[in-house]
Amino acid sequence: DTVLASTAAHPQRPIVMLVDTAGQRLARRDELLGINGYFAHLAQTLDLARRRGARLVTLVYGESVSGGFLSFGLMADLIHALPDAQVRVMDLRAMARVTKQPLEKLQALSLTSPVFAPGVENYVAMGAVQSLWDGDLAHHLLEALRAAVDGDHRAALGAERGGRTLAAQVAIAVSHGNA
Repeated sequence: DTVLASTAAHPQRPIVMLVDTAGQRLARRDELLGINGYFAHLAQTLDLARRRGARLVTLVYGESVSGGFLSFGLMADLIHALPDAQVRVMDLRAMARVTKQPLEKLQALSLTSPVFAPGVENYVAMGAVQSLWDGDLAHHLLEALRAAVDGDHRAALGAERGGRTLAAQVAIAVSHGNA
């Protein structure tokens, strides 16, 4: 309904996603029941809303983990968080199992590289989170809704902030067919 309403009566109606996935306890059972299809449908719906003129803003106010962050967070035009929010895509223990790397090695890497470390500050450094909202939340929301959105600048922001030093260069090389 929101997507359809944003195209007819209110072409610029924003969609603000409030993210707290603390209750998300995904297990193999959930995956077998089709949680991936739900997340894919959500991503398609948000993409359609964006293409029809809706502004997508995410505010992480609690915990944003795995698919919840990927679906709600990274699909937005702008992602913001409260200072005490928790953001992580994959727990280091799970990352060790998937990558077949020793947990100790990943823990050591997380001390020097935001890419391996959980925490909202690391996602700010990588450019995935635009800013932290402290103080007057209504003021921050109005600023986010007024901010110009002219493409995805997360990789450049990550390079500028020192969190992802090569992502922007790699993206440019790939887009120009040089990779």
